[in-house]
Amino acid sequence: MEDQKRPLQPGETAPAFALATANFDGTVSFADLSGRPFVIGFFRGLHCPFCRRQVEQLAGIQPTLRAAGVETVAVINTPVERARLYFRHRPTPVTLLCDPDCHTHRAYGVPHAEFLPDGSSKQPEWPYSATMAQFQAARINPTGELPELLQPMEANTILNAKDHFELDEADMAILANHATQLVGHFLVNANGTIAWSQIEALDGPDGLGIFPTAAEIIAAAGSLER
Repeated sequence: MEDQKRPLQPGETAPAFALATANFDGTVSFADLSGRPFVIGFFRGLHCPFCRRQVEQLAGIQPTLRAAGVETVAVINTPVERARLYFRHRPTPVTLLCDPDCHTHRAYGVPHAEFLPDGSSKQPEWPYSATMAQFQAARINPTGELPELLQPMEANTILNAKDHFELDEADMAILANHATQLVGHFLVNANGTIAWSQIEALDGPDGLGIFPTAAEIIAAAGSLER
């Protein structure tokens, strides 16, 4: 099993990055954001309906955050060409960056679960390792849109159909390679250190799709020392 870095904690230095942008041409780097605080969310690809909804939530609170001097950034692990096509039709004011290989997710320590082989004697250590049975037994309805608690992959299928979102070849490839990538939110201080963080589903797969609320993100931004 891959030895994963633990999620960065408040007080630790935020790693640098430079990634292609989905909602305008070019790249944005850590250096471009330095000198002012920013919220950054690390998401699965566009195939994840819960991630798409959270990007919309970040867009909704961006004016409040900007008024507090805090920028808003989202990183998705969809290839930039696919992401630019999607967001051309569904614009977002959030600075949206693409990392199809999840290098920045790893750098910030956002976990991804690896499935233990059938019959393995190892004990699962969620969120870093899991049995397929453990994942199949999970039941979620984080946004309240589903008719009942459903298995995560079934929940994705239903919400993608509701959204009329059809996975293309690029989405299918990302889903195949990074299906178990979790989501992480971080608030980075103007001096480049982590001020606050929240990682999805740390207590088990029943927490998949549960992300910080708008109020929680705004409160974290409001607690920054000026």
